[in-house]
Amino acid sequence: MSLNKILLMKLGSSAAQNHTSKSLFAFVIGSNDLFDYFGSPNLRKQNTPQQYVDLMVTTLKQQLMRLYAVGARRFFLGGVGAIGCIPVERVKNKTHGCNAEHNFWAVKYNDGLKAMLNELKSKLRGFNYSFFDTYGIMQTITQNASTYAGFNEIEAACCGFGELRAVVPCLPFVTQCSNRTDHMFWDLYHPTEATTRIVVDTLFDGPSRYCVPINVRQLVSG
Repeated sequence: MSLNKILLMKLGSSAAQNHTSKSLFAFVIGSNDLFDYFGSPNLRKQNTPQQYVDLMVTTLKQQLMRLYAVGARRFFLGGVGAIGCIPVERVKNKTHGCNAEHNFWAVKYNDGLKAMLNELKSKLRGFNYSFFDTYGIMQTITQNASTYAGFNEIEAACCGFGELRAVVPCLPFVTQCSNRTDHMFWDLYHPTEATTRIVVDTLFDGPSRYCVPINVRQLVSG
């Protein structure tokens, strides 16, 4: 049974519509889709990177419109971060540099997502959203690690094994760093709590540099 039907049964049509219109619908997706694409020869044969990114945007647009049709009006969407700079990607590079191709298409996806959201806002009455530039804030942290966030390590994971602690994932038998608060990444893929705290604080109260066109606090209070 769908969430919409459950709300209709419990609240009735009018109350369900009101409840849904005041709710916040959050989407933080896209990274795994890009990882799947770059890791799959079959997907790369079927679509160019641009076609695949366009398909990602179109598919998400359809889902947003479905939610809008049942009353949703407030949407938060987190863009894809600098996925080419995570430990599992850096360890593949002898210099531990970022994977430029992966970052390029993450930016392309984010650009498509922002354009799609702006289009929906112009066409759908009452449609409101906040897009968070995850890529941008991660780059800011990386470029100003010690002064901006107090990080001493932006390449290696805190939990893992091997070079950059990114050869073996964070399993019970592997080592952990002594101070996770000075690491940007917890494991091969995911940021530490310290990094996540910066991200959450910024998406909730951050400036238009990262939050387009408004931040989450403004979205939920509007």
